[in-house]
Amino acid sequence: MAQRSWFITGVNSGFGRLITEGLLERGDRVAGTVRKMDSMNDLKARYGDRLWLAHLDMTDLPAIGNVVKKAFAEFGKIDVIVSNAGYGLFGAAEELTDDQIAHQLSTNLIGPIHLVRAGLPYLRAQGGGRIIGFSTYGGQAALPGGSLYHASKWGLEGFLDALGQELAPFKIGVSIIEPGGARTNFRFGGAQLGTPLEAYKGTPAAMVHTLIKDTSRLPPGDPKKMAKIIIDSVEQNPAPKRIALGSDAYGAIHKALADRLSALESQKEIAFSTDFPK
Repeated sequence: MAQRSWFITGVNSGFGRLITEGLLERGDRVAGTVRKMDSMNDLKARYGDRLWLAHLDMTDLPAIGNVVKKAFAEFGKIDVIVSNAGYGLFGAAEELTDDQIAHQLSTNLIGPIHLVRAGLPYLRAQGGGRIIGFSTYGGQAALPGGSLYHASKWGLEGFLDALGQELAPFKIGVSIIEPGGARTNFRFGGAQLGTPLEAYKGTPAAMVHTLIKDTSRLPPGDPKKMAKIIIDSVEQNPAPKRIALGSDAYGAIHKALADRLSALESQKEIAFSTDFPK
């Protein structure tokens, strides 16, 4: 297995941390971004120059390009760019503030778009590479109470799906990761909630407040197993377009796609009726 160099956002916790640990253990190099530099002191002490770190807030768009430039200058070549940093904002759309909405979309959608665009000239110049973008099963299935989180992930999936087709001539593969619930700090550490409105009490959208706060209900997914599959995916050629991880992810996506296809097929006659006559 060839040694590779990776650029990964948000390596201090969750999937970013697990993937980084797995890569360093097998001898790869990682350029990682963090919000708190001292959160990686243990790995830096153990792996030295094979772990390069930079502070980055994904809402700071000018900083994204600068960090990517420095990472390529440090490593010379980066084989895989992983857009991992992000968080979940939950609650009915009406319960969220303008600032919360702007921050969610900036972190989960606008920031990752700028990150990938910043890396493309380098990947093209070196003759190829791989881009891995973290979505969620909620990038294809939608649930009440997640409207803005879904907006960010559905938008990201559309961007990455089209991007993969644009980059195929340059031998740059693009994969979208769609995990279900995993035992990371996503739900109980990073998730944010809107302020509940009385009007939504007892409605489906209100259930998300209980779900996020209920620490007794553990997600089914093993994040270490998921991290290994993500790492191993770079050996596949062509790159898998989407990777669903977790039984809940598979079930939710399967139902959403089946329902969507059924609804589309029921409208076939109407759709065709709006064409000009041949």
